[in-house]
Amino acid sequence: MNNNTRGILITALGVFIMSFESLFIKLTSISPFTFSFYLGIFMFISMLLLLLIKQRDIIREVTKTSFYIFLLCGILMGSANIFFIWAIKSTTAANVVLIIGTGALFTSFFAYLFYKEKIKLNVLIASFFLFIGLFIIFNDKVGLGNLKGNLLALLCTMTFSLSFVLMSKYTRINRITLTGMTGISLAIIAYFVSDTITIDLYNLSVVAVMGLIITPYSRVLIFSGTKFINASEVSLLMIIETVMGPIWVWMVLKEVPSSYTFIGGGIILLTLIANSTYIMKKE
Repeated sequence: MNNNTRGILITALGVFIMSFESLFIKLTSISPFTFSFYLGIFMFISMLLLLLIKQRDIIREVTKTSFYIFLLCGILMGSANIFFIWAIKSTTAANVVLIIGTGALFTSFFAYLFYKEKIKLNVLIASFFLFIGLFIIFNDKVGLGNLKGNLLALLCTMTFSLSFVLMSKYTRINRITLTGMTGISLAIIAYFVSDTITIDLYNLSVVAVMGLIITPYSRVLIFSGTKFINASEVSLLMIIETVMGPIWVWMVLKEVPSSYTFIGGGIILLTLIANSTYIMKKE
């Protein structure tokens, strides 16, 4: 298996696991900032334990490898997680993940802006069909969404995309350590903007499952994928969450997507499969 294929498979698995996040956020009744505070703590604990068990020497090497980029990426990812949780709490899961699905466009823009990275033809073609799929879905769903939630989802997409561009250039940064740093940033930012950090046992247990397992390990897989494929291709794989996120919410909470969502989501999914197949064959 070549590196490009490995990168696609690792990233796709990470995004699939991450698609459960919308459901877990919807299952809680606490504020987005209280949720973010505890999520960040659990993410940090999860990654710290993993580092202590398997990669003790990595902790000493953090300051030696692009420390300021490492710190910046951690803050960007922490901020993106807050925007995501806040957006999910403010509007429908479908709206949020569909807006995040446009990440490939922002990633291509940032890669060109900062590193003059040429936008590949397959990314341009995939983005065209992505827009068609999103147009079909937004033609029905955008009116149901809250404007604040849509804007927060857009901010989430931009910060995620910028962090992907940076990580694709600084491949030596340890992804497990970065995920732990993301948790610290998330908890600190949430603590200062939250009115209260009081939480009951039910909500704490939901956040714990997401913070100890779903969020950190999905991020590690996605971050690791940036070592093998470029940032635009990572963002295109994020479309898996665009399709699956609303499906989990629909199955458990009966937040039913419309026929427009299924049609547009089908176009998006086919585009993702076609693009990934093209990349693997080209390699």
